[in-house]
Amino acid sequence: MKSINFLKNNGVDVDKSLELFGDINTYNETIGEFLVGIHNKINKLITFMQNQDMHNYSIYAHSMKSDAQNFGFTKLANIAKEHEEHSKIGDVYYVSNHINDLIKETNNAITLIQEYMHGEDTPTSLSQEQNNQENVYNKKTILVVDDSNIVRNFVKRIFSEEYNVGTASNGEEAINIIKANMNNDYIMTVLLDLNMPKVDGFAVLDFMQENNLFEKMPVSIISGDSSKETIDKAFTYRIIDMLSKPFNERSVKSVIDKTLAYKDLI
Repeated sequence: MKSINFLKNNGVDVDKSLELFGDINTYNETIGEFLVGIHNKINKLITFMQNQDMHNYSIYAHSMKSDAQNFGFTKLANIAKEHEEHSKIGDVYYVSNHINDLIKETNNAITLIQEYMHGEDTPTSLSQEQNNQENVYNKKTILVVDDSNIVRNFVKRIFSEEYNVGTASNGEEAINIIKANMNNDYIMTVLLDLNMPKVDGFAVLDFMQENNLFEKMPVSIISGDSSKETIDKAFTYRIIDMLSKPFNERSVKSVIDKTLAYKDLI
């Protein structure tokens, strides 16, 4: 890889990113996943724009915004934020007239990362690893459900020495994993994103409520949506706490420790 100054000199706020990742080695280990992620997401966004599917467009724009913020690509994050806000209100006109700006800045980020990595192989995406992962656990596990592989791997890095960290990239995967472990006591806690494509976090909460699983598998929420409506709706379920994006290692540990403590009490 090139010197980290290469990214800094090209406007990447690496110092801000290190508040999340902790050190440059972790940043370097996961930037390949960011590369894979934004490449896939921009293709999805183009498809959703063409189909005028503003609901899913807003979800992927939000995810791109969060990942770009995490890795210090501020300009890309700001453009994605604008697309998220306009697509949430169904503003197809804005999205269709400004998607080229998003595509251009995404391509700039991809080119920059590829040059920084200087031909290094990109890490295998977590979704590929997950295809080989057994759903039934045989040791104490923290289940992280988030459509961002960056978030999933970030939590895994923090807790992997103490717990097995299971992962799901959407609500459907999460429900399948939870079903597979309903007859054992190995899922110690669930850290659940609310805003995901396909099946969202509220569907997972509904499933857990219908099956009386909140004591067996205590849940805390991840959310990038701080609206009163979302927060009020989330706390109609028996969740322990809410973790707002963006977050750092300390806040993740605090929420997980609190949720695990609840499990120990019951």
